[in-house]
Amino acid sequence: MQGQAQQQAYDRGITIFSPDGRLYQVEYAREAVKRGTASIGVRTPEGVVLAADKRSRSPLMEPTSVEKIHKADDHVGIASAGHVADARQLIDFARRQAQINHLRYGEPIGIETLTKEITDHIQQYTQVGGARPFGVALLIAGVESGSPRLYETDPSGTPYEWKAVSIGANRGDLQDYLEEQYTDDLALDEGVDLALQAIASTNDDELAPAGVDVATVPTEDATFQELSNDHIEGHLAELDLLPDEDAADDESTDE
Repeated sequence: MQGQAQQQAYDRGITIFSPDGRLYQVEYAREAVKRGTASIGVRTPEGVVLAADKRSRSPLMEPTSVEKIHKADDHVGIASAGHVADARQLIDFARRQAQINHLRYGEPIGIETLTKEITDHIQQYTQVGGARPFGVALLIAGVESGSPRLYETDPSGTPYEWKAVSIGANRGDLQDYLEEQYTDDLALDEGVDLALQAIASTNDDELAPAGVDVATVPTEDATFQELSNDHIEGHLAELDLLPDEDAADDESTDE
C-alpha cells in the first residue's frame, strides 16, 4: 500500500521525477497519442506526403468536420494524432511562428526551425506545475531550401526527423510496414500510394476516400496541397483498396 501511495504522488506531479527517472504524466500523454487514429508521413525526393486515417465514429458525423491535416504555412503541412483540441493549440502556435518569421525576416520559416519552436513550447509543459503535457504528437512536413523535410514531435518535447513515420494507433504495425516497403527513390505519387497502403494494412486492406485525408508538399513548387476525394479515390482504385460494394450490397439485402 505504501508503494502505491508513493507512485500516486509521482503520478500527480508533472515536475517530480520518480525514483527510476520517469515523468509519469509525460508517459500518460504518450498513451493518449496511441488512442488517436493514425497519421503517416513519407518523404520522397519529389516532396513530402502526409496521410491521416479520419474514419468517423458515426455515419451521422460530417466527414469534413474531422480535421487531421492542417496547413501551417504555404510550404508546411501538419498532421496530428491524439487529443484534437491540443493539436489545434499547437497548430495555431505554429502558424503564429511562421507569420512572425515572415514579418521579422521576410522569408518562409525553415521546417527544422519551426519544429524546434514547437517542441520548445511543448517541453515547457513538462516542467511547469499546474499544467499538463500536450496529449498529441505531430508530423511536420515541408520543403526547406529545395529539400523535403519530415519531423515528428513527441509529448516530451523531443523532435525526430524521419524518412517515413507513423504516429497514433497501431504505430508498431504501421512502422514495420513502412520499413519493409519504403525505398529512397520513391516518386511523390508512389509516396501517396505507400501511405494509403500502410493505413489500409490495419483496416482489412480497405479504405473509403472520405475516411482518409492526404496532402503533399512537392519539392518543385514547395506549396502545400490537399488531395481531393476524387484524386484519393483514383489512387485507391489503382491499388484495389476501395471497399467491396458487392459485399456492402449483400449486407444491406440481408437486413
